[in-house]
Amino acid sequence: MPLIAYSNLPSFKRLQQEGETILSKDRADHQAIRELHIGLLNMMPDPALEATERQFFRLIGHSNQIAQFYLHPFTLPSIKRGKTTQTHIDQYYQSFDDIKKQGLDALIITGAHIEDADLKKAPFYEELKAVIDWSYDHVTSTLCSCLATHAVLEFRYGQKRQAVGEKCWGVFPHQVLDRQHPLMSGVNTCFDVPHSRFNEITKAQFDSTKVKILVDSKIGAHLCVSEDLLRIVFFQGHPEYDTISLLKEYKRDIIAYLEKIRNDYPPFPEHYLTEQGKAILNEYKVKLLSGEFTIADFPEQLISKTLNNTWGNATNVIINNWIGCVYQVTHKDIDKPFMDGINPHDPLGLK
Repeated sequence: MPLIAYSNLPSFKRLQQEGETILSKDRADHQAIRELHIGLLNMMPDPALEATERQFFRLIGHSNQIAQFYLHPFTLPSIKRGKTTQTHIDQYYQSFDDIKKQGLDALIITGAHIEDADLKKAPFYEELKAVIDWSYDHVTSTLCSCLATHAVLEFRYGQKRQAVGEKCWGVFPHQVLDRQHPLMSGVNTCFDVPHSRFNEITKAQFDSTKVKILVDSKIGAHLCVSEDLLRIVFFQGHPEYDTISLLKEYKRDIIAYLEKIRNDYPPFPEHYLTEQGKAILNEYKVKLLSGEFTIADFPEQLISKTLNNTWGNATNVIINNWIGCVYQVTHKDIDKPFMDGINPHDPLGLK
């Protein structure tokens, strides 16, 4: 929760300059304290739909032990679902029409499994554009993950994503570029982020817009914010991933190979597995291809014990900071994105 600058103590100003969240007494006196309503547009494929729910729900739940959160999952009707997943959606998800009537303080939009660089080939292209257009006018801040980031860069900035060739996946080191932005408060200056994508928005493309890069890496920009510094937050990686998410994806890729959906046996995700884990999986591959093993013998439990999570702490801090920023500026009327007196072009007062 933010500190209140109830006096002219110089430390308040100094901390604010360093990126800490400091509210004036007047701002604090007029801040309405209530629950937050956060939408989750879940576009992930069936095998990952419920895991993605849990990942983002967990991050929000861990972010603040005082505020109360109502999370509202929904998806897009044009995404084809299997019977079991569709039953889950029918029972527990809301429609976008329901979301619009109810209103949201913040929105999270997940990635989706679309390998083609041309997003217009995605069946949900127009539906996703409608959600993004609505959210910009009605939601305090929208957090976009992977494909959603690519979509917003195309819809709002005219930047089309580029194919990267072989799938970029693994866990990669990243560097904080802007240590003063409130989203970076308390975050290690270097931390890891999982990635899994066939396409990217290049750093040059980000630089050609007014989007500000906060976190960068050798494989591209990861965390960025729109020109107003809050209303859209961009993740190009998947910091929400569980420790075993890439391992489960590796298993799904093996299944795709066995079912002849892909031509090659999948390579290991980079910087993720231990040498012991690689040895176990190489032995499994030999026995699988010889017919001695089946996919049921995949050593998931054994490998999971060897995996390290080097991104979770940074992710928790960033999400906590994001929720805090939303909480400070959102209106008590859920139909209005900002408190009275907040400049929508500079909601955090950083410019």
